[in-house]
Amino acid sequence: MNTIYQNIKLSVSQSEKLLAILIDPDKFSIDRAKTFFEKVNASIATHIFVGGSIVEAHKTDILVKEIKTHTQLPIVLFPGDVSQISNEANALLFLSLLSGRNAEFLIGKHVEAISKLNKTNLEIISTGYILIESGQKTAVEKVTQTKPISRNDLQQIVHTAKAAEFLGMKLIYLEAGSGALIPISEEIITSVKAETKIPLIIGGGIKSILDLENAYHAGADLVVIGNAFENNESLFNELKK
Repeated sequence: MNTIYQNIKLSVSQSEKLLAILIDPDKFSIDRAKTFFEKVNASIATHIFVGGSIVEAHKTDILVKEIKTHTQLPIVLFPGDVSQISNEANALLFLSLLSGRNAEFLIGKHVEAISKLNKTNLEIISTGYILIESGQKTAVEKVTQTKPISRNDLQQIVHTAKAAEFLGMKLIYLEAGSGALIPISEEIITSVKAETKIPLIIGGGIKSILDLENAYHAGADLVVIGNAFENNESLFNELKK
């Protein structure tokens, strides 16, 4: 049986584009789960990501259990903190915030998480997480007390992504941040994709089908959409299978 990561690699090798729906446990109401996931299941979505910068204790576990009753899509944790680890999910992005220099988010939180991860069956996927400036201060920046890389500093972005690959990370995640005013530019996506050989995830600021298509065309292997669905579920109508 292939792992989630192996399936992502297989999709990339076959030029298949992936879409993850990001759900923040602090923003999502369980009451709307049934109708929401009916739309998810009818869409081209391939993964469910669960996580947020700040989430109340136990909310992640409750939400993941609920999600599993409504969909067969793989559930991947996108944790902002150790408290968001749930054995109910299928996998976890083991994020290292390479755009910042706060040791807590480069290695500190990872060490703290091991005692919990050792008690789970989660597939752990090492991920180079790179925050790109997006027009306003995001929750990631506030929580981690780090600065994003300027969207104009293309060399620094590409070199950071390449460093992630050389460090042995399995995925690169370029993030504009929740509520970003500007998505990751096509130039950035194309440049990073040209210089790296591991799957590329793009998230933050994707608000329309055009944004999604632009990201795919530029080289994104997996695109993450969160706020757009929270604010406008009718977007699912444009993403039907």
